[in-house]
Amino acid sequence: MRLTPTHIQAACRHLRRADPVMKSVIKEVGPYTLRFDRDRFGMLVRSIISQQISTSAAASIHGRLVALVGTAGLTAAGISRFTPDQLRTAGLSPQKASYVADLARKVRDGDVQLRNIGRLPDEQVIEQLTQVKGIGRWTAQMFLIFSLGRPDVFPHDDLGVRAAIRDRYGLKDLPDKETSHAIAANWRPYASVASWYCWQSLDTAKDREKAKADTPSR
Repeated sequence: MRLTPTHIQAACRHLRRADPVMKSVIKEVGPYTLRFDRDRFGMLVRSIISQQISTSAAASIHGRLVALVGTAGLTAAGISRFTPDQLRTAGLSPQKASYVADLARKVRDGDVQLRNIGRLPDEQVIEQLTQVKGIGRWTAQMFLIFSLGRPDVFPHDDLGVRAAIRDRYGLKDLPDKETSHAIAANWRPYASVASWYCWQSLDTAKDREKAKADTPSR
């Protein structure tokens, strides 16, 4: 199932009823505004590029990669025209260049079927994507949330989600897997929506702190 506006409304109603903390977060953050990324291959490439580097550095490398492939576009066929060494000229590390090449090869050869992957249940999507070098369970979960729009994905290893749970639920430390899943139990079957609100709550907290800092003292 893919989230629709009707599902999103139902999700927010459920989260507000089931979890007072999430009710407060939703009120603070506002409407759910995530727009799903229909470029499935491009999203996976960006996910690989973004691993362990800054947002600005990732954007720069992505731009150079798009320029490198030219009119062929950022597709499996377009990437497959280049060797990993050639991909490195866009700024990719040797490891990431091999990951991108492996993704393109597996999509081209049909080992990863992005055209039809949306028909699979969540765990089968994860199983198929994690065949690719450099794509682990977290990256596959991000694909489920941000590209396929699946409603009930809980990325318990995500640092942002764990930080939001710590801050909003009054925990001393980042929650472990057991604690995270216990809290997220109230979010089911809309854990993806709740996770998005967790990420957004970090931004609103930063904006609030910035506003305080910018307010002149009397």
